[in-house]
Amino acid sequence: MFLKEYYDVQDNCVCITAEQASIFAKEVAHDFNPLHDVDNKRFCVPGDLLFSLVLEKYGLSQNMHFIFSGMVGHAVLLNFPTTDAEHIDVTDQQGKTYLQITRSGQLTRSQALIETLIRDYVAFSGQNFPYVLVPLLAKENVMFNIDRPLVIYESMTLNLQTVDFEQPSLEMLDPTMEVNGKRATAFLHFQIKSGTKVVGTGFKKLTVSGLRDYEAEPMRVFVEEYLARKQSYLVDIEVAAFNY
Repeated sequence: MFLKEYYDVQDNCVCITAEQASIFAKEVAHDFNPLHDVDNKRFCVPGDLLFSLVLEKYGLSQNMHFIFSGMVGHAVLLNFPTTDAEHIDVTDQQGKTYLQITRSGQLTRSQALIETLIRDYVAFSGQNFPYVLVPLLAKENVMFNIDRPLVIYESMTLNLQTVDFEQPSLEMLDPTMEVNGKRATAFLHFQIKSGTKVVGTGFKKLTVSGLRDYEAEPMRVFVEEYLARKQSYLVDIEVAAFNY
């Protein structure tokens, strides 16, 4: 599957370098969260890459729930156990848990279906900022610290009517946000369609920390700089590919 270039196998464990994770975030998910920059002191592997690796290794189950319980740093050796169990913990060599998976129902290992779903899901996920999250924050009159933004992928839930479908596509449903003091939880709901038929639903749960009162102008500048950085990177990639 196409994920092979975004991780290595070392001592029977999955090893993801900061460079591999950053390239996946930017070039597959189009996610330019600073936490996924190679030189960020708080660097972490994007949750979307971990989610994708789970589907590659364990297949797609009818019902799946993912809890991202730890931030994976550069070149951490991750153990994805060989198991048919309904509950799976992804840990490092010291036993620290980074990802918990619960699954049930029908199972498919169709590579074509799984790859299409991964690509569509991470593309959807990568658009969450700024197009979904910023309007939610503005509505609640709060914002994160733009000098040190901290938006964490907390969990994801997926419920399918069946796994016997083709060419899945994701559509955003109405998102919601709950604010509690200096923290907010955003629920980004979506549905999965095969053609015109809805075959499943799900939601991504994000935690936003360090909240303060919303200020439109600083947020506007932050978003413009974010989008400019994204556009510059993608243009450079296109030019490099053209010249190759």
